[in-house]
Amino acid sequence: MRIRIDQDVCIGAGQCALTAPGVFTQDDDGFSELLPGLTDGGGDPMVREAARACPVRAIEIEEN
Repeated sequence: MRIRIDQDVCIGAGQCALTAPGVFTQDDDGFSELLPGLTDGGGDPMVREAARACPVRAIEIEEN
């Protein structure tokens, strides 16, 4: 799996960081970003739920 956050779409709602805090965080401006080294989700089972929780669908998950 590969995770990508479209920074042009993200509004900083923070639902991803609340749902999967072991993978997502928010930068100083409140926009979502992946924690270092976790572009593959780190095996966290909540990654897909975090993508679904995004109100603007800024998170894309690409299956390998």
